[in-house]
Amino acid sequence: MDSRGRLSPHGSWQGNDRGAPVESRNPVHSIRMTRRRWIADEVSGNRAALVGAHARHLAHVLRGQVGQEFDIATGKSIRRGRISSITNDRVEFELGEIIPVNPAPRLTVVLSIFKFDRMEWAIEKCVELGVVRIVPVIADRTEAHLAKAAQKRVERWQRIALQASEQSRRASVPEILQPAPLQTAVTSRDGTRIVLAESEEQVMLQDALRSNPAADEVALAFGPEGGWSSSELKSFQAAGWIAASLGSTILRAETAAIAATAIALAELS
Repeated sequence: MDSRGRLSPHGSWQGNDRGAPVESRNPVHSIRMTRRRWIADEVSGNRAALVGAHARHLAHVLRGQVGQEFDIATGKSIRRGRISSITNDRVEFELGEIIPVNPAPRLTVVLSIFKFDRMEWAIEKCVELGVVRIVPVIADRTEAHLAKAAQKRVERWQRIALQASEQSRRASVPEILQPAPLQTAVTSRDGTRIVLAESEEQVMLQDALRSNPAADEVALAFGPEGGWSSSELKSFQAAGWIAASLGSTILRAETAAIAATAIALAELS
């Protein structure tokens, strides 16, 4: 690395006197500052870029400048990144050292479609908490107009997931699938599968998770407003899903999704 902090022959750099300090040198207080994290739209070798609205937010709203340092998620790792160029619709970074991250539990949320404003809030918070996949499904009690309009909301849900991932400093954006009939998710065979059901009185969510501690993948399914129909619960049971409860109180769909996600990730971590 030279005195200006350019890429070394090994493709990494450690920063320089122009970059934002990461750690205070005050002998009394040592304060580690947290860099903002961006999830790259494009990656090629030791370079990455944000494009379009993503780039405009950094360039114009946050007034990014050449030389500023951030953490950049490339899809494979987190790397130290420095802005090398800025235009109206593109911000490019030179990528440096890899930053170690702890592996996250693999939790999928199967979310029956409900009122979009509240569903978007649930998506945002579940992403911030750390789910790896969100599967929107059409249940028996999903309102017909919501089921019909859901396909057009996926792009918006994906934008919300991107923003929430950067806000919570995730290494990648969770996958959000296209809305599909519930039966598609019910027949999934991956890992431990738990359906949250108001009718379940014996098994709590924590018990269901602890009964399968070695599972690599966990899926949680949440019903729409009004809950699951009896035929849906029978389908879950026939497919080997474990019915579990969050307690005696009746929660809104979004509250149940967020609460159960937090509990599951705490148990799995």
